[in-house]
Amino acid sequence: MTAVMANGNWDPALSRLLVSLEEARQFLPSSEEEFGFLSDLLQSKELHALVKVHNKIISNGKDEKFHPTLSNSMQIALEVLDVVGPRVALKEECKEIFLLLQKPHIQGLLCAHDAVAQKDYFPRLPEIPLEVDEDEETIKIVQLVKSNEPLSGAQTVEPIVGATIKTDEETGKIVIARIMHGGAADRSGLIHVGDEVCEVNGINVEGKTPNDVLKILQNSEGTITFKLVPADGKVGIRESKVRVRAHFDYTSSTDPYIPCKEAGLDFVKGDVLHIVSQDDAYWWQARREGDRNMRAGLIPSRALQERRILHERTQQDKTSEEGSYSDVVWSLGLHLLPANFPVGLCSVSVLPGCQSPKSPRCASKPKTKKIMYDTAENDDFDREEIATYEEVAKLYPRPGLHRPVVLIGPPGVGRNELKRRLIATDQEKYKTPIPYTSRPVRHGEVNGKEYFFVTREKMEEEIEAGKFIEFGEYKGNLYGTSAESVKSLVNAGYVCILNPHYQALKMLRIPQLKPYIIYIKPPPFDILKETRNASYARSTFDENNSRGFTDEEFQEMLHSSERIEFLYGHLFDEVIENADLSAAFEQLVRAVNRVETEPLWVPASWVQ
Repeated sequence: MTAVMANGNWDPALSRLLVSLEEARQFLPSSEEEFGFLSDLLQSKELHALVKVHNKIISNGKDEKFHPTLSNSMQIALEVLDVVGPRVALKEECKEIFLLLQKPHIQGLLCAHDAVAQKDYFPRLPEIPLEVDEDEETIKIVQLVKSNEPLSGAQTVEPIVGATIKTDEETGKIVIARIMHGGAADRSGLIHVGDEVCEVNGINVEGKTPNDVLKILQNSEGTITFKLVPADGKVGIRESKVRVRAHFDYTSSTDPYIPCKEAGLDFVKGDVLHIVSQDDAYWWQARREGDRNMRAGLIPSRALQERRILHERTQQDKTSEEGSYSDVVWSLGLHLLPANFPVGLCSVSVLPGCQSPKSPRCASKPKTKKIMYDTAENDDFDREEIATYEEVAKLYPRPGLHRPVVLIGPPGVGRNELKRRLIATDQEKYKTPIPYTSRPVRHGEVNGKEYFFVTREKMEEEIEAGKFIEFGEYKGNLYGTSAESVKSLVNAGYVCILNPHYQALKMLRIPQLKPYIIYIKPPPFDILKETRNASYARSTFDENNSRGFTDEEFQEMLHSSERIEFLYGHLFDEVIENADLSAAFEQLVRAVNRVETEPLWVPASWVQ
């Protein structure tokens, strides 16, 4: 401390703080180790240097200003190279500085420094005419540096300044149709939607088409000078903060309707997009989240994409009319039921113990155990949701309040085994809900351990009230999983692991639970058959699990998988292909750890 006080280069505020710390040492509830750390920190040269730089920046514009020491640093660097060049072989230091000063990044930095120091800013605007006719329209002259950003017309595209142009239908004038967020035109703040283009690089564009203007731009080099008539009532571009997850793939180069292909933004299903502008009813402007390219691109709006999907399905339906009834139903994302099946109910087989329901597609052999779903609220009996974009926001991990992990997939894909292995890694952390049943208690059973035992009347009442995420009947007894049991596990601080029927997602994917949904997907047929036979997997289509899977059951699993993805794929947070059980389990463990430790994108309504 004495050395600090004696050195005039130390910051006086930090020195006073150190003195105060020493004086209050005996009153502070800290250990010698903690006090020593803080004392060393306050005396460190690095901290005092940072404070000194901070004070310099804060005082800039008040007591003193920064000025460049020189404005020819690049020239001096070249002179240094001439001096040290002959000494490279003699001294290692000369070799190091010689190589360093030849690096493109260093030379670029020095040139940028000299340009700023000399105030050599580019481009330079032309002189404003001295004589101005007061009766003439207000004209603004804007000069931009040509870059690889799009400015397009209706047909031809030429990357220029980050805007699109069109011919005004009423006046026939060339006007600015759209400003691309983050592009050169946007960054300049001088060009606005509706501005009339009078001249480009001194060439009058009156009577010309957008394509003619683009040819002028194409032949331009360096800077481009626009003479514009400002639009009436122009407003600044406000960038929205909306983020969405895309539920379809998009490639602008294959889109025949996009006004400017080079201005399009390509993305794949699952990408998170920052929607910066929704001013256009058909074409939004967006950036991929985390993309360092500041210029936004065009993507189809939600309304436009929904129309496209509906049109495609209409065409598919017309084509299907020539096929069988089964083909038509499959094209709609539905499945066939037996002719004598009760109206209003869909039968779904499940494993004994009311675990995961089986495939809803009808097998040749009837199953003894069923889970019933009301078709009035069943996606299988209606057109599936048109998934385009879903607004999302970041959800940060909540200490002591874990998100349920939901494993969805077709019957036989291995969800039960993955769940069992995960719970076995830490039975005090991972829990699965205890099912309810209306059957009598058997000898040795304890209420609340294997099952919660309730009366049939009570269970039917709660099913009617929508308190069960899934339910079914087996040999005259009801079985089901209560939504409240899931909430109880979450509130108790456990990680709740579920593997319900996929239709239960309607009950689970709510803001109160915030589940992380993992889809367990089967591999292609050949790999599916090979891996299951090699591991002597028992068929889950057989109630006694006494035999292996048949080829028909493998195909049934793949068909069910396709249908689940078609109807509910937009709800999945992650997809794991279970070709190899060990590899799939490792991926599952990584996913669960990520849910507990990383902020992840969820529906925006979950964090509001």
